[in-house]
Parts: sequence; C-alpha cells; structure tokens
Amino acid sequence: MNLEYIKVGYLRTNCYIISKDNKCLIIDPGDDYPEIIKVVNDREIVGVLVTHAHPDHVGALEFFDASLIYDYYNLEEGHNKIDCFEFEVLYTPGHKSDSLSFYFDELNGLFTGDFIFFETVGRTDLYTGSSSDMQKSILKTNIFDDDVIIYPGHGKFTDFKHERENNLFFRN
Repeated sequence: MNLEYIKVGYLRTNCYIISKDNKCLIIDPGDDYPEIIKVVNDREIVGVLVTHAHPDHVGALEFFDASLIYDYYNLEEGHNKIDCFEFEVLYTPGHKSDSLSFYFDELNGLFTGDFIFFETVGRTDLYTGSSSDMQKSILKTNIFDDDVIIYPGHGKFTDFKHERENNLFFRN
C-alpha cells in the first residue's frame, strides 16, 4: 500500500491518495480536482472517503461519480472494505457532528480530518461542533498504540505518543 498527499485549496487541506494494485482511494478531496487527477494519473479511483462535510474538504466531490463517495451517511462504524482496501471507521464528532476518522492497519495510520492536529484538535465552536463530543472522541483513541501515525486534515503529521505527551486536549 502506498500513500501520497497533496495540499489543495485555499486552506491547504491535506488530500490523501492511498493506492494498491493500480487502484486508489482518495481521502478529503478538498477543492482542486485537476491537481488530484494529476497525482492519481492512470490509477482507478475506487472510492472517495470524506472525514466531514466542510467546504475545504469536499469542494471537489462534484467531479467524482456519486457512487464512489463514502461519508457519514453511508459508512458504518467498524470494519469496512472498498475493493482491495480494508479499514476501520470511527465516528469522531466534536469538530462537526458528521466527523469520521479512518484507520488503515497496513499504513499504521489514522486519517483524522479536522479532529486531531499536531498538538491540538479541531475547533468545536462551528455549527454542529461540540466540546463534550470532542472529549468523548479523544477517549475513543485510547485503542491506538503510541506509534500510530495521525494524518490530519491540515498541517503536519504526528503520532499518538507525541500527542499524548504534548497535546493539552489529551490530558483532560
């Protein structure tokens, strides 16, 4: 399994492209479809995963076949499989009520959207955000080992060891 990412749109959203066997999944397509397609190249897109429905994460969805889009409304929490890709879905509300995170064991990585960032978490003061839901979602991450990599919706990557030691929101 291979992982690539590009920064897309006005808020520099991290758009992730996971590939295997000349097929790929896209996580959070932001709003720069032409740039995403350049990176995808000739690989077959078998799914587009959405961590939450804010414009900087979903702006390019209109360019993808609707049958390829997977979000809060059509993914179950727990084990999921799309073509050759297996992953776990966690409901992680707080930043937004429809927030999801995706764990790929083969990458030892959790894609968190705007749930967890390097040494902080996403805002909870926007529409459908909730500080209490955020705290409950953080507690759900106790299942992950320290070496699991966190791939956020913006900014640099981190891991659970670093966040547990340096992120104030993980200490409460």
